[in-house]
Amino acid sequence: MLDWWLPHNVSAQGPFQDIDWLFHVIYWVTGGVFLVVQAALLAFVVRYRARPGRRATYTHGNTRLEIIWTVAPSILLVMLALFSRSIWADIKEHVPPTDMTIQVTAKQFNWEVAYPGPDGKFGTADDVTQDNDVHVPAGKTIRVVLRSRDVIHSFFLPNLRFKQDAVPGHEIPVWFKVGKMPAAGTTDKYEIPCAELCGFGHSGMRGWLYVHTPEDYAAWAHANHALAAAPATQPGA
Repeated sequence: MLDWWLPHNVSAQGPFQDIDWLFHVIYWVTGGVFLVVQAALLAFVVRYRARPGRRATYTHGNTRLEIIWTVAPSILLVMLALFSRSIWADIKEHVPPTDMTIQVTAKQFNWEVAYPGPDGKFGTADDVTQDNDVHVPAGKTIRVVLRSRDVIHSFFLPNLRFKQDAVPGHEIPVWFKVGKMPAAGTTDKYEIPCAELCGFGHSGMRGWLYVHTPEDYAAWAHANHALAAAPATQPGA
């Protein structure tokens, strides 16, 4: 279809893959409606243009046509909303079992990423923190506890079709799962931009997602004194 102009989707099969399908459905539907409307507009401009000897006439319109062009788009929008609702529910409400949990705190202008240390808890002295670098294993469900320290930011992983605003005063639980397994001994790297205008340094607020094989991730966690599989608990639990 039109996948060539979208970032390569590396998410695991499931709702994040369905986002591409939904995007294309909405794209073609709205694009088709746009072309029909513009064609009708052009036809009316040509047909009813000013001509010598032709007087303008007033018409109050056509009630039947007005009902049709009001009801038809409404039905179309309701159908698109229903399609979107099922995918939204799969992402937001039907969270699969979590393999590991990390904290991501947005602030002007970087991402602060925290992993629990050997005690398996957040908010303790052995937490492992990094700026802008998120390391995860492929094929595992990653739970992210997203927070903001100052203003609204947006944690965006284009290659995973994942996007969530970070709102001050809230801890927002979200999840993702990378389906593309990197070759042994290699690491795949994906950009994490901030997708919300958050201040003067917004354009430079960029992090990186590093995807390892499970074995390579375990080695990275051991070298950095992070728990390789953090329990799916709330921070500080």
